[in-house]
Amino acid sequence: MGLDKIDLSILRELQQDSSLTNQELADRVGLSASPCLRRVKALEESGVIDKSVTLLNQNKLGLKLTAFIQISMDRHTPDRFELFESTLESFPEVKSCSLVTGQSADYLLEVVVEDMERYQEFLLGKLTRIPGVTGVHSSFLLRRIISRTSLPLDHLK
Repeated sequence: MGLDKIDLSILRELQQDSSLTNQELADRVGLSASPCLRRVKALEESGVIDKSVTLLNQNKLGLKLTAFIQISMDRHTPDRFELFESTLESFPEVKSCSLVTGQSADYLLEVVVEDMERYQEFLLGKLTRIPGVTGVHSSFLLRRIISRTSLPLDHLK
């Protein structure tokens, strides 16, 4: 999809605040309401806009511990990976899961829980019980330096 300057402006604005009304968005990008809405719909239909969400403050919700977990698997087979990935889908503590390369781990997880006790329950009661998990290496967030939900768009100019 070819994106022009107005499309990029719409994307930048929505990445900062997806709760903008169509009129507010149109005013910010210099369009009237109808063309702005048509462009947003086109961006959604093309898949450029994947979804809109509300971001919650994990600390205010009592989720004080963030762990980054490297997972090693016993076998590198599609069925083993499918089982692991589908099992993780049912764990609300898992904020993200990525299949990675260039490390001794196969997966990198970001997990959010209330405290170390809940982490231990998650680790021993859920994660290590998944068939095929042979190694778990955990690191814990001390302080988040940069946290973005927006993607860079300057390469599309």
